[in-house]
Amino acid sequence: MKPGVYQFLVGCFAALGSFLFGYDLGVIAEVVASDSFKSLFLQKNADSRSGTVVALFTGGCFLGALGAGFSDRLGRRGTILMACCIFVVGGIIQTAGVVIAMLYVGRLIAGIGVGFLTMIIPIFQSEISHRKIRGRITSLQQLFNALGQIFATWISYGCYVTWTGTGNSKEWRIPLGCQIVPALFLGSLIYLFPESPRWLCDHDMADQGLRNLAKLHAHGDTHDPYVVAEYALIQSQIAEEHANARKTYFDLVRSWPQLRRTILTTMIQASCQMTGISAIQYFSPQIFQQIGIATSTTLLLSAVNAIIAFAGTSVCIAVIDSVGRRPLEIYGSGVMAMTYVINAILIARFPAGSSSNTGAHWGFIVMTWLFNFVFFITGGPLSWAIPAELFGTAMRTKGVSVGAMTSFAFNTMIGQVTPIAVTAIGWKYYIVFIVCNVTNGLFFWAFLPETKGLNLEDMDELFHESPTFVPGSKWKPSSHVEENAKDIAEQEKELGAGEDKIGRSPDLGMVERVEDLGLDENK
Repeated sequence: MKPGVYQFLVGCFAALGSFLFGYDLGVIAEVVASDSFKSLFLQKNADSRSGTVVALFTGGCFLGALGAGFSDRLGRRGTILMACCIFVVGGIIQTAGVVIAMLYVGRLIAGIGVGFLTMIIPIFQSEISHRKIRGRITSLQQLFNALGQIFATWISYGCYVTWTGTGNSKEWRIPLGCQIVPALFLGSLIYLFPESPRWLCDHDMADQGLRNLAKLHAHGDTHDPYVVAEYALIQSQIAEEHANARKTYFDLVRSWPQLRRTILTTMIQASCQMTGISAIQYFSPQIFQQIGIATSTTLLLSAVNAIIAFAGTSVCIAVIDSVGRRPLEIYGSGVMAMTYVINAILIARFPAGSSSNTGAHWGFIVMTWLFNFVFFITGGPLSWAIPAELFGTAMRTKGVSVGAMTSFAFNTMIGQVTPIAVTAIGWKYYIVFIVCNVTNGLFFWAFLPETKGLNLEDMDELFHESPTFVPGSKWKPSSHVEENAKDIAEQEKELGAGEDKIGRSPDLGMVERVEDLGLDENK
């Protein structure tokens, strides 16, 4: 199996954790809209309670992302296993719920598990990936999120049309219970896959880190020139980080290069939520009712929307490492703003209760589908892919944790505010998302540097040497691993090293020559 294929498959399996997130995002719209759920739990304060059911899940995600910032000692695989166990407990409580408090507690606990998973998975994926395909592998996070939504929406739609009006709680218990299965699968098998080489090197297990790096990139050959060059870069960066003891949250704002990364990470995650995607995912029945579309039709349309999301993320995976991160974020924001402008006009002109207009309905539906397609090509996958790239090994966990907490804080706010705002101000609520999408695009144009094709170890140089205002910047990294690997291979031939590879420790021979080539950043 080619190394790139192996990395992709490992990334796919890890992304099952994001499948859980997507499933929960997709399932809740049907749950809070089902007749049985309403009769049991939403007889009083329906808008507030439904908003709380949604918001407690993302509030739990916030707590999980915060906790994940302190989980470094468990390793990437250990954190994934712990998160799966937490999620299963939350899923069981939700499925067995008989009072609203059980739904609240179950959603909160499940959210904590998802918070751990969505924070650690893109880190794990980025650390096992070759720089030329890292964008594709970290975008798997969003691809499996979309796949989870497909399963959730179609299972929910099937249960809704089967049991709606019967009072049978299977209408919402079956969709909630199904989420437990992939969590059990991921947790039980994660230790069959290699731990992150960078995490191993950072925790005094350099020999195992080298072996895992070779397994991921060179069929286990620890003397492969690329592996040796990459290993030397990792060791050099980690040595420098350990010398400076960069391990606390305070270090994220201690210097401008680190603060700049932190600002970008939080803005990327906040801007993702302020596109309005969560409002549509959580409360599509209520939103579509504004223009007179029935709940059963909305759930079917949401199921189709989930397929469109999967298609959009597939496009992102195909183009991210050739087009780059920056153009996708900038132009995607502009298109999403346009879709909201059109839909706001349609709701204002053809509100529910007025004369039915099939053309307006389809216009609203198509614009919603277009928004979803563009979001999953651009902001959706990139909100997780980019932050996982920006930080060095020592600060990666905490940096991505801050970004994830920002995402879930804004997600929680949207979940709590949307049902109330839709009822109170109707189409005017869309103005918020129009303004946010426009300002998002301007921010990315001004301040988001391109990280396509860079090694993770190039990021320190990027944020120390490149200008803060990005347009017009000509910054390039000083070297690439592949170029240094070629130099190593040529030196090996000249020195006749091919005859004495067996039994020789790479960090005594080839790595010394890597340092001689100028890869040691401390020299």
